[in-house]
Amino acid sequence: MSVIAPEFLNFIKRLEDNGDKLVPASPTEQPLEFEFNNSSCYVCNGYYGPSFGEPVCITCHAFLFPDFPSHLPSSYFCSEKTDDGDSGNDEPSDLNYSSERRVNKACPLPAWWYYRNSLDSETSPEDESRASNSGPGASGSGSGGSGSGPSSAHREGIEDLVGHGPPPQPPSLALSLQALSTPRPPDNLAPGLVEHLPAEVLLCIFRYLDDLSLCACSCVCVRWRRLVVARVPPPRWAAFAATRWPLFRPLLANIDWHKKYQSLVESCFCRNCLVQMFVQAQPAGDESAWRRNRLKIELKMLRNDPPEGIAATPLDPKCCHWQASVTGPVGSPYEGGVFYLYIQVPYSYPMGPPVVRFLTRILHPNVSRHGDVGIDSVHHNWSLALTLSKVLISIQSLLTDPYTAVCMEPALGDMYVRERSRFEALARRWTWRYAMHDVLPHLTRY
Repeated sequence: MSVIAPEFLNFIKRLEDNGDKLVPASPTEQPLEFEFNNSSCYVCNGYYGPSFGEPVCITCHAFLFPDFPSHLPSSYFCSEKTDDGDSGNDEPSDLNYSSERRVNKACPLPAWWYYRNSLDSETSPEDESRASNSGPGASGSGSGGSGSGPSSAHREGIEDLVGHGPPPQPPSLALSLQALSTPRPPDNLAPGLVEHLPAEVLLCIFRYLDDLSLCACSCVCVRWRRLVVARVPPPRWAAFAATRWPLFRPLLANIDWHKKYQSLVESCFCRNCLVQMFVQAQPAGDESAWRRNRLKIELKMLRNDPPEGIAATPLDPKCCHWQASVTGPVGSPYEGGVFYLYIQVPYSYPMGPPVVRFLTRILHPNVSRHGDVGIDSVHHNWSLALTLSKVLISIQSLLTDPYTAVCMEPALGDMYVRERSRFEALARRWTWRYAMHDVLPHLTRY
């Protein structure tokens, strides 16, 4: 008779007591799970309203993370045009202090932001579908008809509108404070009204939604998900992903672009920053020739000779909004992951530093739960010798050697010092889940 060790008997007993689930063998062993508590805003703790699962509520986000803050010292640089024929190589004269400074105006929005502003020209989805079913000759018989062609082509044009609605409104401090001071009237909806809406009505509503809202609707219930999957083809989701993440390069050929887009959205720290990056609001004033030539040279160097594991591209013609990607260093818990960052370059650059935030979730002591990077060069010790590529290289080196004396997340800094192995295991698991979508797609969701 073979002798069974007592440790094995204790292991079998623990499995039976916990329903065949593995549990820590001792109180010192903690499960490899860590999540930030986003039930309320970590800034105001829910005082200015709910955060809806985001790290920062919309009011605090509009106050602390605006498009281009005017209260920073960098905004005091005036940008007035001169006729001195400066080529950008000499000391710029349009960044000097001036007594006649321009008044900061609201950031202009792109032209496509103003969507259906006139009720006179707005047609309901039912009218369009009725016009498509009236035959080829009915397109020119109406008072507002100007097109021609078969009804199938018109129907395809209607389907092309799905997901091309107006983007979500970026966080506005004035609107948030007005909503807090004005009580909202009750909706007075009958119970179960939304659940029993016909499919035709839901499809008409989906036509007026943007890609982010359409992706959120697909997560509401199985019925809505089936409608979205049937309405929006995979190439449309691939176009949405290419617009939001221009640096994303899938490793596999045949992938489900709807799931891929959803996993990219769920891997972001803050959805408000994702909306802010897509709106691409421009700062007040005019850019200087020095800034324009400097960014042109930096962009040329990034494209011709990029640093290893680093890429960056501008999102707007004025190069105010950038998206960058940093590959996890070899030998670190972030090895193999691709982390996307959002960079705001103000008109005061290179005199003033850019604003850098992580879009992809990462477990790091020097990265806050909102994605802000606690690096000294972009906060206090900015220098004219620094460039965007050097800032990204500093962030990549920070992944290898965190600075725990001053942390954005003190709990993670304490874990890094006291429980180094547990921190590395958690950081590696976060990398697998949020930064390696193609390699380990089953870990992207819980």
